[in-house]
Amino acid sequence: MRGLKGKRVLITGGAGGIGSATAGRFIEEGARVAVIDRDEAASRCLRKALPGLEVILSAELSDPASVAGAFNALDRQFSGLDILINNAGISIRHSFMDITPEEWTKVISINLNGVFYVAQQAAKRMLAGGSGVIINMGSTNGLAGYHYYADYNASKAGVIELTRSMALELGPKIRVNSVCPGFIMTPMQEAEYTPEMRRAFEVKVPLHRLGSPADVASLFAFLASDESSYITGQHIVIDGGEIAGGLASQA
Repeated sequence: MRGLKGKRVLITGGAGGIGSATAGRFIEEGARVAVIDRDEAASRCLRKALPGLEVILSAELSDPASVAGAFNALDRQFSGLDILINNAGISIRHSFMDITPEEWTKVISINLNGVFYVAQQAAKRMLAGGSGVIINMGSTNGLAGYHYYADYNASKAGVIELTRSMALELGPKIRVNSVCPGFIMTPMQEAEYTPEMRRAFEVKVPLHRLGSPADVASLFAFLASDESSYITGQHIVIDGGEIAGGLASQA
């Protein structure tokens, strides 16, 4: 991809399935990569897997002071930021009537509030530097109704609208888009779905397969690169055709 070599990139949730694949892809593109992840064991594994990774930071993304502290630490290494992949998020599979106030708050705090706190810190540095790209992690769950994920769905719909608003206010210096994956086979998905559930879902997808973290990493790289210099304020779906015919509405 044009324009990624030497760029300073921060990836939140960087030790997870999509995050680690994205870190690897940007390192391959010649970028300087830092990640934020609170899972210490996964971060150690990532360090071993990606020796080209420059920085690993830990932060509680639902806490604005913790996020600010992580960015201050990043400043000492990078002295600025060119690209943010705002990827971190959680989900809990449960019915609407079973969601507790604590669970609702936890999902919204990380998936929406955390995206805002991180994006605001990144934008401050990008505006000072004169340019930048922010890509927020949305989901097809923010575009269509899905069973058993009401809190997650609401958080991702919020991310999509936040992205539009950011693009309006931060342009022309900063481009802002969101990526909306469908069913991507990550450790989080493996923990929530049995093999039988996954196979049942595969047959609903027009491409008859689930997505991989590498698929999403490729889209992040494209949207961060000069190849997409006229794309901003958009949500880009990557779902194998999942929602093209309203498949998300099927239980």
